[in-house]
Amino acid sequence: MNWAPAFLSNPDRFMAFSRWAAPMFGVIALVLAVVGLWMGFTAPDDYQQGATVRIMFIHVPAAIICEFIYACLAIASFLALVFRHVLADCAAQAAASLGAGFTFLALVTGSLWGRPMWGAWWVWDARLTSVLVLFLLYVAYLALRASLDDEAKASRAAAILALVGVVNLPIIHFSVEWWNSLHQGSSMFTKGALAPVYLWPLLIMNLAYLSAFGSLWLVRIRGEVWRRRAEAAALRAMGA
Repeated sequence: MNWAPAFLSNPDRFMAFSRWAAPMFGVIALVLAVVGLWMGFTAPDDYQQGATVRIMFIHVPAAIICEFIYACLAIASFLALVFRHVLADCAAQAAASLGAGFTFLALVTGSLWGRPMWGAWWVWDARLTSVLVLFLLYVAYLALRASLDDEAKASRAAAILALVGVVNLPIIHFSVEWWNSLHQGSSMFTKGALAPVYLWPLLIMNLAYLSAFGSLWLVRIRGEVWRRRAEAAALRAMGA
């Protein structure tokens, strides 16, 4: 048995780790967000996009993190499905609602950015449509879990759905290259594509989003563990 399943099979070890890690990541996220937003919103207007370029510091990290969260959801679902670890299932369930929230933020901020740039709030562009599909996958995952009373069956069915949905991740990533798209390609790691005055706050905001997700994910997993422990204790008490 490798390290990951062994770790995920020990909720007590996870609870001890997350007790201090969750607030630590939360503080890091807050500090990074303050610095990143200050740097971003004090940056000069772009010569083409004007002041609307500042939406980038909210939108781009949200678009990146929502894909990362789905990857986390899929990995946790795989571990829960194959190794039957309860903590992995808790992690998958906790990631889904966070992923839906970040994806919704990406869609809304993208629409706000697209209106002045493209002249429309929404277009059925390959990138936008595939991100919308990602949001619907998150919603479907949550709805499927909520629709089944048997938690074991709900976990298995939702895990399979999450793994099937992984196919959408490369579609999102390569959509701009595979199809004609109004959406611009990735420029954050392309040398010279972004001036440092925009690149640095964007990188900092990406780290802020990542830290915020880490903190919120740990908190939500802890809450799910406590819920399941409480339900198990209630069932034991009823049996007694």
